[in-house]
Amino acid sequence: MGLNNIMRLASLRIFAVLVAAMFSAALPPLAASQEAPAASAPQQPTLIRNIQVQGNQRVEANTVASYLLFAPGDPYSEDRIDLSIKTLYATGLFADVAIEPSADGNVLIRVIENPIINRVILEGNKALKADKITDEIEAEPRAIFTRSNVQADVQRIVELYRQSGRFAATVSPKVVQQPQNRVDLIFEITEGPVTGVKRINIIGNSEFPDRRLRKEIVTAESSWYKFFSSNDNYDPGRLEYDREQLRTFYTNRGFADFRVVSAVAELTPDQEDFYITFTVDEGEEYTWGDISVETELDDLNSDFLERLIAIKPGTIYNASRVEDVIDTLNFAAGTSGYAFVDIQPNIKRNRDTKTVDLVFNVVEGPRVYIERIDVVGNTTTLDYVIRREMELVEGDAFNRILLDRSRNRVRALRFFEEVEITERQGSAADRAIVEVSVKEQPTGELSFSAGFSSADAFLVDLSITQRNLRGRGQLLRFVIRASSNRREIDLRFTEPRFLGRNLAAGVELFDIVIDFLEEANFRQSRTGGQVTLAFPLTEYTTLSTRYSLRQEKIESPGVNATTCAAAADGGTTISQQQLAFCDQINGRISSILGYTFGWDRRNDPITPTRGFDVRFSQDAAGVGGDVKYLRTDVRANAYRGLYKNVIASASLSGGYIQGWGGDPVSINDRYFKGNFEFRGYDNAGIGPRVVQYDPNTGAVVRRLNSLGGNAFGIAAAEVSFPVGIPNLLGSLFVEAGTVGLLDDNEKFDTGIDPVTGEQLTADAFYTRTIDDLDIRAMAGASIFWESPFGPIRFDFTKPLRQFDYDDRKSFQFTTRTRF
Repeated sequence: MGLNNIMRLASLRIFAVLVAAMFSAALPPLAASQEAPAASAPQQPTLIRNIQVQGNQRVEANTVASYLLFAPGDPYSEDRIDLSIKTLYATGLFADVAIEPSADGNVLIRVIENPIINRVILEGNKALKADKITDEIEAEPRAIFTRSNVQADVQRIVELYRQSGRFAATVSPKVVQQPQNRVDLIFEITEGPVTGVKRINIIGNSEFPDRRLRKEIVTAESSWYKFFSSNDNYDPGRLEYDREQLRTFYTNRGFADFRVVSAVAELTPDQEDFYITFTVDEGEEYTWGDISVETELDDLNSDFLERLIAIKPGTIYNASRVEDVIDTLNFAAGTSGYAFVDIQPNIKRNRDTKTVDLVFNVVEGPRVYIERIDVVGNTTTLDYVIRREMELVEGDAFNRILLDRSRNRVRALRFFEEVEITERQGSAADRAIVEVSVKEQPTGELSFSAGFSSADAFLVDLSITQRNLRGRGQLLRFVIRASSNRREIDLRFTEPRFLGRNLAAGVELFDIVIDFLEEANFRQSRTGGQVTLAFPLTEYTTLSTRYSLRQEKIESPGVNATTCAAAADGGTTISQQQLAFCDQINGRISSILGYTFGWDRRNDPITPTRGFDVRFSQDAAGVGGDVKYLRTDVRANAYRGLYKNVIASASLSGGYIQGWGGDPVSINDRYFKGNFEFRGYDNAGIGPRVVQYDPNTGAVVRRLNSLGGNAFGIAAAEVSFPVGIPNLLGSLFVEAGTVGLLDDNEKFDTGIDPVTGEQLTADAFYTRTIDDLDIRAMAGASIFWESPFGPIRFDFTKPLRQFDYDDRKSFQFTTRTRF
């Protein structure tokens, strides 16, 4: 107990003694009281006969009686009367309580009920929304009004304003009486100015300048341009977090003895800003000394485990590396069959040599088995949908690695906002109860989206999607999508556990129209369906097989049955590209059988910071139908977290399509790249193209139709990072790639003599096909903004290597919103 509390308690006791003495002096002597007992007080009953309640309006008399510590037939007791009064007060239902006994055994309970809150009104709040305040306070309509609760709510509102940087905020509660013992509760709020951070001072640092250390803490100095951030407002809770950030910064750079001596915030005289001063003691810089492993495990010797440690003696001490080594040793023990190990690091600082010795003690922990797996929080999803993703069942040996994998599998369902797996002691020392706690998120969506992008102009999207149909994990989706160059209708259903097996089966019906009139002088339509079967091969690999059957058709200006027939008879002349369209003038049937092999070693399926994933797919057309080709595609991604929320990624994608059985590759089966598949270029902006050129200089004078390519390859490297503004992310990227490799019959040059191969001369320009597989390269930056109107993405690019016949764009953006 603090000194102030002891003094306050002593003062109250002295005051009570003085009051008792005053009342004792004022009372008549005991003898006089005994001479006239009837006049001083009514005679108390010896037995309670009846209990009557008066003054209650909302609370039933039986409810009041239920709180009493006596009942009819009980002997009268002053102690029970006193405790009953205290019990009734403790309910919070009554403002006043009196118990009056009579000589005939009747006891009268008089109560005055606390009012009921009719309305809670906030006045003067502009910086904080009403919902944010009402969610934090106890007062609400139809709640019981008590002054103690109101004072607590006042303090809570003041605290909310202090957290938002308004330390001068004041709150005055007002009560307006209403009929039927109801009140309107009004909180009159004077918000005051925002209390910013005028200056952050750091004392005691010599190794790192103030400017560098200010970047490590969350609190920032106030500036006029930081209107999107609230970190420049003083918050005591944030100050404690900043102390830990400074400690982490120094201990990760060799300063094992670092400590924050004090963190003081001083209000300026005008009460509008704070001066914040951190006093630090850096200590000396340490390096790693002897690093070793001591183990009692038979199948894991110390030499093997020491080779896995990434820390090397003589390097700068870094406290965060210890946890990384523990994770590595845990994983090594788990892969060797030791699911239960206890790894304790023993850190010894040598102040004389300024080194830190580190010994990892690896011992086999007690063997524990899973007694029960509880699933909580799933209000929609059925239990078995979650349990079938678990890699452990009741009775299995406890294994932390498998539990972590199970959590990732459950998260990968994308049915839940949060997934946590914890364990607690079971019914015995060697038993554990695993609890899978989930927080459902909406999986059904009825949306109408509209937007605009520099690539597709307008976008309209009407979709009905349920990714967790009836809580069974099934997917049902119906989409109608339209933009300036694409129209799509798609109906899809997927059962993730077909016939009760770990086999996903799906069926899809679609009708797609893609407009390439501006880019390649044709429009294509596809109508058909597809069935899919997917199943895991190993823990990290999957195989998906599919079969699709579709009706395809091409439309091109000036190409119809009449012109195609005339060209075949030699009666008219059309371009070589138009002649190729004649093969599909009446449509064609494509029968395609394909598969996709997936290999996923990411540490997180949603926001990976380590690992990679690879997808390899092939599609063979010609199992029936009118088209024959073999398409092969591959894509690989790698991820690496550099710092907190700073992630580097690299991707490599490529594809090749080749006709077989004498069939060339049609233009609508080729690869067209650009837009967001290769940033910095327009739709179908790179690759083979028909151009007009000057026969005398060979220079391209006009860009004509894009032809697409039979092969492509694109490599990209990107670093994404927060920019210090909420809901805003940035990235820097470099991309390089190529598209090309047309069939020989698609290449032509009207300026070359087909017999001699010599260049012709003429006053007019000639046309030819360019297909050189030259590498293009781009560098740029992207900004992603989760705006109130929907996600917005901006891309700014600068060419590192390009050609004059490419169709590029230095800026592009896309946005979409929902109604």
